[in-house]
Amino acid sequence: MTKRKCRMLMKAGANVVLTTGGIDDMASKEFVNNGVMAVRRCKKSDLKKIAKLTGGSLLLTLSDFDEKESVDPATLGEAEEVSEQKVGDGELIYIKGCSTTKAQTIVLRGANDYFLDEVERSLHDAMCIVKRTLESNTLAPGGGAVESALSVHLENFALTLSTRAQMAVQTFAQALLIIPKTLSTNGAFDSTELVAKLRAYHTAAQKKGKEGFKYTGLDLESGAVRNNVKH
Repeated sequence: MTKRKCRMLMKAGANVVLTTGGIDDMASKEFVNNGVMAVRRCKKSDLKKIAKLTGGSLLLTLSDFDEKESVDPATLGEAEEVSEQKVGDGELIYIKGCSTTKAQTIVLRGANDYFLDEVERSLHDAMCIVKRTLESNTLAPGGGAVESALSVHLENFALTLSTRAQMAVQTFAQALLIIPKTLSTNGAFDSTELVAKLRAYHTAAQKKGKEGFKYTGLDLESGAVRNNVKH
């Protein structure tokens, strides 16, 4: 029965078989003798992504509507290359040249798990930023530009208050400057000088004719301030 199922898959045109379960010796020998790559114990979530990429379908059973067993060639996916490559101390299966690009894999390598966790987190944050930008079709300047502009605006607003609320607004305005200060410190620059320049630009942006300064943020490569929308 096992041989017959293997031959049905190969007759349908399958030359790579991925399964969530194990593969016994008889089935493995049948696949090897016919030049078919068989990969066992794959994650179901991975198989779903591979099916989406290659245009194939997951086969839970070989049974058809006629209460017989068959394999429809239309359920098989396509890829230009499927190979096993050594990466570090292990091997990975690479599937290249798929019919669609709806799912991709990024292989991260590092010295230890802590480093890899940080790289994965940073990569996830970057991809989410790109995703949200494409979805909303809007972009806010970075480098502490938004926080500095809010801080200056709130300090001006606090001067219009004549109650204790003035102190709360001023304190919150000062707290917003923690973001550009931290960015400057992490970039190994003088945070006091850079934040002072940033506040000066955003204070000027409140005046008529200087509205373009509202996009001013930190440039942590050169240790200066610049228009972060243009750059």
